[in-house]
Amino acid sequence: MRYTSEITVNLPREEFIKKLDNPENLKHWQKGLTAYTLVTGQPGAEGSQMEMHYDMGKRKMVLVETIIKQDFPEEFHATYDAKGVHNIQKNYFKVIDKNHTKWISECEFQFSGFMMKTMGFLMPSAFKKQSQRYLEDFKAFAENGTSVLDASKP
Repeated sequence: MRYTSEITVNLPREEFIKKLDNPENLKHWQKGLTAYTLVTGQPGAEGSQMEMHYDMGKRKMVLVETIIKQDFPEEFHATYDAKGVHNIQKNYFKVIDKNHTKWISECEFQFSGFMMKTMGFLMPSAFKKQSQRYLEDFKAFAENGTSVLDASKP
């Protein structure tokens, strides 16, 4: 399954990249992220791997991010692997004008196992919605400092 998501963020590209490329900011726009650990390599470098833990309600998920291309401020490509899913993401960051950056995210999901293949076939919109949600949550955080952590407070 392949699709593209995009969003325009009201920030100059340099500021946009500073916020995106800081792992401490992940928890503010990736809902459910509970921990991340560098597994191999230098943080942010091509070939490095990071283990990411998510709590999605009753479900816990562990992803391994592998950076395959890091060419900020132009682009960032990585793979994300979890049980039954291999996700290839190619992200491009385009200057719209001096105060706006467009984030274009090309996603490809490859499924293995009956259950994941079935989910991918029956529920492609769920994957697309989640990808768009991350872009929107990043925009809210980058522009206004709105954190997904605030939504979980009583």
